[in-house]
Amino acid sequence: MSAALKYTLGRIGLFVAVLAGLWLIDMNVFLKLMLALVFSAALSFFLLRGWRDEMAGEMADATERRRAEKERLRSALAGEDQDPNQTPPTDSSR
Repeated sequence: MSAALKYTLGRIGLFVAVLAGLWLIDMNVFLKLMLALVFSAALSFFLLRGWRDEMAGEMADATERRRAEKERLRSALAGEDQDPNQTPPTDSSR
């Protein structure tokens, strides 16, 4: 399972758990939802730190792979990836 999916499901689960705890208190539903959002965000900052760091690492790795692939393609399009000792192909149909 990807770290982003794990972290997202953890955030949703934490929100639902806090909302279930607040559901027992007699107050406006909108206020319960807002409090659950704020409390779950604060709790996830501490409780889900490992999953958040893992997700950030995966995102950084993916970014670096994309950047390297982009540079490789740019150099290939510019003709910089050819060996300087290699002669360019000639058209044999003439």
